[in-house]
Amino acid sequence: MKIKKTYQPVAKEIVKKWWIINAEGQTLGRLATKIAQILRGRDKAVYAPNVDTGDFVIVTNASKIHVTGKKLQDKFYYNYSGYPGGLKKVSLENLLKKYPDRVIREAVKGMLPKNKMQQPFLNKLKIYADEKHGHEAQKPEVKVI
Repeated sequence: MKIKKTYQPVAKEIVKKWWIINAEGQTLGRLATKIAQILRGRDKAVYAPNVDTGDFVIVTNASKIHVTGKKLQDKFYYNYSGYPGGLKKVSLENLLKKYPDRVIREAVKGMLPKNKMQQPFLNKLKIYADEKHGHEAQKPEVKVI
């Protein structure tokens, strides 16, 4: 009886593509799950949890995302400096106006594994508030979600 070996992907052999995702009108959480899947490589046949098989993702129109319910006023992002009285709280509405890229980055970060692979995955995520981006040289393809 012949035993078949299990395929184990090697990081050097993985071909990484660049994808453009238009965030205009997309719901924040549903968009973040799709981005996290692409960054990890879960949509590929060669996926392995211990190897970075994911692709690069360019998100455009980040300032035009959609959230349901009253999250614009009720959802808050916290930052603590470590000092007494150093807790800062910013609403989703204010953060979208000032830094729209941080909203999507935080949502995607929460959906990635909490280990040493998280930062390399986040480094492959490029977020822009409007339609312009500087990655034409990578020949990105449009991904419809």
